Amino acid sequence: MMNLIDTMDLSLTEIDGLVETALDIIKNPEKYAESCKGKKLATLFFEPSTRTRLSFEAAMYELGGNVLGFSEASSSSTAKGESVSDTVKVVSCYADIIAMRHPKEGAPLVAAKKADVPIINAGDGGHYHPTQTLADLLTIYRRIGTFENLTIGFCGDLKYGRTVHSLVNAMSRYKGIKFVFISPEELRVPRHLREDLDISGISYEEVTSLENAMPELDILYMTRIQRERFSDEDQYQRLKDSYILTVDKLHNAKEDMAILHPLPRVNEISVAVDDDKRACYFEQALNGKYMRMALILKLLGEKDKTEEKIETVSDFVCRNKRCITSCEQEIKHEFRLADKAKNIYRCIYCDKEPKK
Repeated sequence: MMNLIDTMDLSLTEIDGLVETALDIIKNPEKYAESCKGKKLATLFFEPSTRTRLSFEAAMYELGGNVLGFSEASSSSTAKGESVSDTVKVVSCYADIIAMRHPKEGAPLVAAKKADVPIINAGDGGHYHPTQTLADLLTIYRRIGTFENLTIGFCGDLKYGRTVHSLVNAMSRYKGIKFVFISPEELRVPRHLREDLDISGISYEEVTSLENAMPELDILYMTRIQRERFSDEDQYQRLKDSYILTVDKLHNAKEDMAILHPLPRVNEISVAVDDDKRACYFEQALNGKYMRMALILKLLGEKDKTEEKIETVSDFVCRNKRCITSCEQEIKHEFRLADKAKNIYRCIYCDKEPKK
């Protein structure tokens, strides 16, 4: 059975196939109107969401299917102490496919290990958000026409920004890609992602000035400073207005640069920028529906496909408090070999190295 936990679960050929299907859905919506007739999607959202949850629901309805589920943890048996494992085992009895969002990193992977139906990661803490990445990819393709030879700037919260982490992973597989990471020191892109880029030989630089980076960018990916990821309110207040994109700051940008944002927006993009032809964050939200439609069709169509298993060891313990292993009952701590030369292992749930 195939799941989508990380964008890297998809090959480049599979991503191209999803883009092709999404483009066909846009051109011929009536062709897909009953593709999921009789099928049910369960949306298990343990964390607040507007765009992602409604996008999944709209996608399933437009495919002729039905939707059930909950939109917050307090309205589920989680409030009574039920585990993720037990929740998905039960919901598997009622639905054909599950889209799940959870504040703990790795929770969708736990679900995938226990569920009897395909699991889609709709965001796990500050870890990954693969279906947002699919929306980003379709937007890039429709705007620029290629995934190769691009300079991509990520600005804002790069430490906890799961949409950033997923898109970096996806785009790092294409030729001629360069990343420019624009953030304050406290919100730098996580070390494990930088190490992966170093291992792969992907070009990137870390800077603090948005204005200085602007002229070379083909894509500017803005993110909000996420209050919900901070345990220190004072630190959030100090960093929340680090970067605000205004019309004036676009004067040195390329005429065909694409401005993306996963939304919701707080104040990191001035509303005046919405009228700029380079702004494409609202069409990005619409593209998310089309790519989720394509993904649902793919996963339901390949329900009997066997996923490749990775080799793991259980010689360590994950100490990351944001990891699902910190709260889920009786989860076996597992680690994959990330860098053989340096003997680096990482938790399969949250990608953090174990503390020796």
